[in-house]
Amino acid sequence: MIARMAERVIAACDGASKGNPGPAGWAWVIGDDAGTVTRWEAGPLGTATNNVAELTALQRLLASTDPAAPTEIRMDSQYAMKAVTTWLPGWKRKGWKTSAGKPVANQELVMRIDALLTGRPVEFTYVPAHQVDGDPLNDFADRAASQAAVRQEPAGSGLGSPEPPPSSDTPRPGSTRRRTNGSAGKATASPARRRASGSSTRTLDAKFPGRCRCGRSYAAGEPIAKNPDGWGHPSCRTGTDGA
Repeated sequence: MIARMAERVIAACDGASKGNPGPAGWAWVIGDDAGTVTRWEAGPLGTATNNVAELTALQRLLASTDPAAPTEIRMDSQYAMKAVTTWLPGWKRKGWKTSAGKPVANQELVMRIDALLTGRPVEFTYVPAHQVDGDPLNDFADRAASQAAVRQEPAGSGLGSPEPPPSSDTPRPGSTRRRTNGSAGKATASPARRRASGSSTRTLDAKFPGRCRCGRSYAAGEPIAKNPDGWGHPSCRTGTDGA
């Protein structure tokens, strides 16, 4: 009797952190060639970084799918993809140390993913996030992870959950919105907040609450700016507290 080859799986996964670190969530989806989602799952992580959320999403996806099935995984996280496809072999050779001799960040998660990938036919595909006419599976995973981070509740097709709401971070044609990975989470450019000196001094209205490098928090809707450690109060960009 000839064994039937496992059906190819098309999937996407994503993580979200509202503060980086902050309330975080993960999500994965499985769909068809047309981009229709057939199965999905999302869950909360409490307080975690965006990188932990991204890696957790990948680990959960691999643990929930047939290891014998050829799988395409679409992701918008270059960190997570490079961690398991480019950097991983070197980390293992060096005893889980980076090229600088430091311990690998999120080592436990990476090791779990490595074990799940061993001998498995997986192809990773990078897809840019929040694009007009972007990848529908990645967009769904992004929205589900964001919702899990905000609500801190599990969701998914197995729970009968409705589709996560549309993301305001997906731009319309001609829009100036963009995604960031700083401590502002996902922020939207506000023309009224742009400064004449250019994009390096631009401020945004925070879409979600977060915490500045100075230790003080900021609220959703409050002006924030990029600093060497992420996003925070505009006054802290130059090292002044402004309290």
